[in-house]
Amino acid sequence: MTNLKEWIKKCEGYKPKPYLDTLGKLSIGYGRNLKDNGISLEEANFMFENDLARCQKELYPYSWYLHQPLHIQYALVNMCFNLGLTKLLGFKKMIQALEEKNYTKAAMEALDSKWATQVKGRAKQVALMMREGF
Repeated sequence: MTNLKEWIKKCEGYKPKPYLDTLGKLSIGYGRNLKDNGISLEEANFMFENDLARCQKELYPYSWYLHQPLHIQYALVNMCFNLGLTKLLGFKKMIQALEEKNYTKAAMEALDSKWATQVKGRAKQVALMMREGF
């Protein structure tokens, strides 16, 4: 079975990002046809756990994250998960407010963004978490 797996992997080739196969179907990895097959709930949960851990690891070196109460860290992980670290780092006024432990201002800065207009309810939940916790 090992030889079969390696043979198919070699034939398919690994592609870490979505691509169109020879029939124009969106695929990923070792030829996973996303258009027809999608992913299972178990696969989605596996990817989610990996993405969540990556976000936490990326934020860990920043004191404005690390030295915050848990509810602020949760709000920041939520933003990082949605935006990615690079875009989150663009929230300079929010980060400054976090460094000052001014959570009301940090929440206002999060809401005063293009991101907030795009994700609407999510941004309101993140801001509420920053201001008041759960």
